Amino acid sequence: MQAFAQAFFSEFGIVDGVARLKFAGRTDKGLVREVFEAQGVPVTEANFRRFYDRYVFLLHERLNDCRGGPIPGVQSFLQQLEALPQPPMLGLLTGNIRLGAEIKLRRAGLWDLFETGGFADDHEERDHIAAIARDRGGQLLRESLADGETLVIGDTPLDIKCGRAIGAKVLAVATGGATLGELRQHQPDWAVASLAEITPSVAAGRGA
Repeated sequence: MQAFAQAFFSEFGIVDGVARLKFAGRTDKGLVREVFEAQGVPVTEANFRRFYDRYVFLLHERLNDCRGGPIPGVQSFLQQLEALPQPPMLGLLTGNIRLGAEIKLRRAGLWDLFETGGFADDHEERDHIAAIARDRGGQLLRESLADGETLVIGDTPLDIKCGRAIGAKVLAVATGGATLGELRQHQPDWAVASLAEITPSVAAGRGA
């Protein structure tokens, strides 16, 4: 959020550009478009690129000073998925642009765990990003993925919505801005407070 705010100010002179933005479950392009439209900045690909070029530089700089890291349980959960007898393909489905996602996840030691994915560079709408990520996975597997053969893990109602849009199973984790009760209202297949509450084999549909 700090990198977003600084990029808006340094490139377009926009003060407090992120003050009213709700980031959870959104895409970078959708967020930038919202600010451009509110501030009267022409919504052009050139201005998107201008923003992104500055943003990723600032993001890298800010993360160097950040003490945070992966949410507890995430890395071990992903590693346990990979250790299953028939491990699923891991893809990153995110509203971040690809380079922004890579900067964040490399710092956390998670980037190399993912074989494919879908990003805000691919589409502005999260449901479409989900479909792109699913199709890329299918291309690598050399088969079309049927409903229920994909699992989306997320922490917002919008993550649940995009999973349903592609016929995926959904594991909702209350580690973001939404509470466990709020997530359950959107009827995911599983809703847990943390990834420690569910085994990877259950989430991957491989038994108890």
